[in-house]
Amino acid sequence: MKYILKSYRKRFLYKTLLVLNSTNQMKKPFFTILLLVSMLSGCQTDKKEDKNPKYLRWVGDIVQNEQTDASGFRICNGEENVLQYFNLGEGPVYHGEKKSIVRRFKSQFTPIPDDKEDGLIRIRFLVNCEGMAGRFRVLQSDYQYQEKEFDSEIVSQLLSTTTSIEQWEVLYRNNIPVDYYMYLIFKISDGQLTEILP
Repeated sequence: MKYILKSYRKRFLYKTLLVLNSTNQMKKPFFTILLLVSMLSGCQTDKKEDKNPKYLRWVGDIVQNEQTDASGFRICNGEENVLQYFNLGEGPVYHGEKKSIVRRFKSQFTPIPDDKEDGLIRIRFLVNCEGMAGRFRVLQSDYQYQEKEFDSEIVSQLLSTTTSIEQWEVLYRNNIPVDYYMYLIFKISDGQLTEILP
């Protein structure tokens, strides 16, 4: 696109010079100077590409945080090739089926009885090409999807159980193992874990 614009600009300036050359010779020096100034200022308007963009590739991309994320977790195929869960075509896949995940959380979760502890806790993370998980992020909301803070013990238990799962399903695209995003949503009612989605 830049090449086309520069090429167009050169042709325009060339044609302008031809027109000026055929007009009144008295105005020629003035128009020539004006033309040269516009050419020089046009050359300075090209922007350099930003090597550190302000925005992530997709909404929700999880950037490595050296302070909170495990240093040993690495993605295999580069940040730009991590697939979102909706790119997988088959939805979330669990190692050992969903019932094994539900059983694990139900057995390890101790309810914190409190009628104010209602809502959703989402834990989102990356699974690399080896089936290892990392870069865990937590989002908490009430049932109207308004931000809410749950009892830290509830969040801590769910996060601890999620991070302790050592093997997630390795997924392939064109026979190559891929890195992908995964998430779990926990429905909490009166401090009880009532459902795990998706």
